[in-house]
Amino acid sequence: MLAQQLKAKDRLIVALDVSTLDEARAIVKDLREHVGMFKMGLELFAAAGIALFDMMKQEQINVFFDGKFHDIPNTVAQASRNVTSHGVGMFNVHGSGGSAMLKAAVEARNQAVADYGLSKQPLLIAVTVLTSISGDTLKSELKVNEDVLEHVTGLARLAKDSGLDGVVASAKEAGAVRKSCGEDFLIVTPGIRPQWASTDDQQRIVTPAQALRNGADFLVIGRPITAAKNRSDAVKKVLEEMEFGLE
Repeated sequence: MLAQQLKAKDRLIVALDVSTLDEARAIVKDLREHVGMFKMGLELFAAAGIALFDMMKQEQINVFFDGKFHDIPNTVAQASRNVTSHGVGMFNVHGSGGSAMLKAAVEARNQAVADYGLSKQPLLIAVTVLTSISGDTLKSELKVNEDVLEHVTGLARLAKDSGLDGVVASAKEAGAVRKSCGEDFLIVTPGIRPQWASTDDQQRIVTPAQALRNGADFLVIGRPITAAKNRSDAVKKVLEEMEFGLE
């Protein structure tokens, strides 16, 4: 199914940015009927390890493993093979790892699907520029002599040319990525904040409706939902904003 045909619920990825499996299970219990996917990242993985994949299977949820692999090609290839074997729906690598690393990840993912007889191939996407990084940080600290938009778009083209399914990018750059990489290239956007939520530590943020209008396919939202007093109410409010953006 093309991402453009997905409903708001299927486009929403809730971040399980917690430190225990019990906390993660509680969030899943509250929200599983309202979202299409849950993101499991380094905070939870560092606490629970591969037990989180067992939880994924027990709870029968679709998971985006936000491991952000960034290493030499062989190491990233083996990590990609291993995470694919667990049956995740999506995982990512850093686009700044270069084409050899990106292609190694794609090849390992594809081979693992065949070797393990998986019925579904996980989506493989590349991280461009973290939404916590501002343009000033990119230039003054990381010494990248491009503005954020140019750098994100360049990494997106590199990811597409290397055979990946899409990228992680701020919705502020989604329109440029869409124009450069086409309609079938997925754009997953973190740094989403509903109109009623605080910005926390994010720099390049937009609302759910704005993100979808800018061309995003999937939205990653964490604290505004998971830290809410009533998570179900919070996610319903987010979905309402998303529906408005899809009109």
